[in-house]
Amino acid sequence: MTMALERENEILSAVPTGLLINGEWRPAVSGETFEVEDPATGKILLCVADASAEDGAAALDAAAAAQESWAKVPPRERGEILRRAFELVTERAEDFALLMTLEMGKPLAEARGEVTYGAEFLRWFS
Repeated sequence: MTMALERENEILSAVPTGLLINGEWRPAVSGETFEVEDPATGKILLCVADASAEDGAAALDAAAAAQESWAKVPPRERGEILRRAFELVTERAEDFALLMTLEMGKPLAEARGEVTYGAEFLRWFS
């Protein structure tokens, strides 16, 4: 197995396949999943939870419930949390870019740019 393929497998094995709702990874209420296909090869990369409106409502309810305690966190601390999120995304930028390339088939250089662009929102709002 080539090093590149080993790296791809390592990254794919670390991808959560459930829904993060209320701080916990869980399957879709329906139990349904959908396949994520590598457009370059047609190979199935992963099967991930297929969220429904019910799952969306649960996520919204969890976010609304968390808002009250989040609002009590001092602005400086919230900023530090966002800044740390920026740093973590930046540290893993190559992993995220490779994952985007695998799932969308876009050039790696373009995926790197998108990761950087997205991370900058975290930095800006921090």
